[in-house]
Amino acid sequence: MLIAFIDTGALAKTVAAAFISGVGITLIFSLAIYGTSRFAELGREGRNSAALAYGAIGLAAGLAFVGAIVVGIIVMTSK
Repeated sequence: MLIAFIDTGALAKTVAAAFISGVGITLIFSLAIYGTSRFAELGREGRNSAALAYGAIGLAAGLAFVGAIVVGIIVMTSK
């Protein structure tokens, strides 16, 4: 039987990690896009304080996205 050779615990852990990281990284990147686009739009309208807040959100999300990519590369190369 093929079922006897499958480690279902490890398979479930891998599927859960892939789902969480995929959705999480997508949400972080979309937040970076949203923050930077609102930053540009509000800056053109002259609403500088709101533009600064959205710029900070976009920058933080962009840095989190880059950090997640770096962690992913480190994890992939260490195994």
